[in-house]
Amino acid sequence: MRILIFLSGLLIHGFCLAAAVYVDPATDEKHFPKTRNLLFLKPDQQTATYRNIAKVFGTRKISAGPDVYPLLRSPVDFSDFTYRIGDETRTIDDFIDSSNIVGLIVVKDDRILFERYAAGNTEDSVWVSFSIAKSVTSMLLGAAIRDGYIKSVDEKVSHYLPALKGSSYDQASIKNVLQMASGTQWNEDYGDPNSDVANTPQGEQLLEYLGAKKRVAPPGDKFNYNTGETNLIGALIRAAIGRNLAPYLTEKIWKPFGMESDANWLIETEGGGELGGCCINATLRDYARIGIFAMKGGQLRDGTEVLADNWMRDSTTPSKGYQGYGYLWWLFGEEIFGGLGIFGQSIFIDPKKNAVIVTHSAWSNAGDSTYRQNRAEFIRAMLETL
Repeated sequence: MRILIFLSGLLIHGFCLAAAVYVDPATDEKHFPKTRNLLFLKPDQQTATYRNIAKVFGTRKISAGPDVYPLLRSPVDFSDFTYRIGDETRTIDDFIDSSNIVGLIVVKDDRILFERYAAGNTEDSVWVSFSIAKSVTSMLLGAAIRDGYIKSVDEKVSHYLPALKGSSYDQASIKNVLQMASGTQWNEDYGDPNSDVANTPQGEQLLEYLGAKKRVAPPGDKFNYNTGETNLIGALIRAAIGRNLAPYLTEKIWKPFGMESDANWLIETEGGGELGGCCINATLRDYARIGIFAMKGGQLRDGTEVLADNWMRDSTTPSKGYQGYGYLWWLFGEEIFGGLGIFGQSIFIDPKKNAVIVTHSAWSNAGDSTYRQNRAEFIRAMLETL
């Protein structure tokens, strides 16, 4: 079973993963950072901040409703489950410990087969998504097309964001940006404090910053992962629908599909718009429900279509620039797809198995290949087991 071919990378023999520095939830506030930049938190700040984004930064509420999508507890004994890394045989406990996991859930056929929390987190803990928010933003764009606010992904982004007229984005379509292939220069190096991703301004300055970037490839041809552009997609949706993203997400997905808990979304500035590329903060189980909603093609339980026709099919079709990416969704082969966030956040969706696996993590760095390899092999083995 060849899956996860786009994440496996080089085979790692042995592990030297840094352990997370967990703090008592009762003392979280003592560890909150003074900086707004989430990329360079100290180890003791990570857990405290990731589960308290709304206490540290400005956010906007995403409201749950009374009719919760049921996930029945049906525990499976995974004590004999193993996966391999090189010559090492590892267990589910090894995965949790070595990947700084604070939440892991395995759902199949709407049944919770496995659910584990660590570092003081519980089923009520709200945790940062990082770039998993991109995949949700993609679905909101699909909803905006269904609702008639946006005509199609073939329209130019500058049609909705006229401040970009005359810039390198003037020839880029919405589809190009959804596929991370606008052709515009961008540096997404999370470890470089001078990179674009570490220094992107927000609000009105975002469009000015992006608009000043040079074109380095024809639109649609070259994949270049770009968080700034997904913030741009968020701005485009807000311009089209004439409202903020959090209440639109509440109205279109969160309440009607049946998310269990309120969530929140990081905003650019006080009173400003949400970051389309980052930081929806929700519970582990509701991340699983996001995966189920996507797996069902964006349908509510009564069959109501929320997204544009065939949106999830199109979103999970390999793009010209990179076969492992669709419309802000990662594609892992064998129809498996998902959302990924730095520092180990993930939703893996296997429609054939009707299964969703979610991790909340506090990796010691944004996307180390050793962590990614560990997760890829765990997910591969778990999906083969289900």
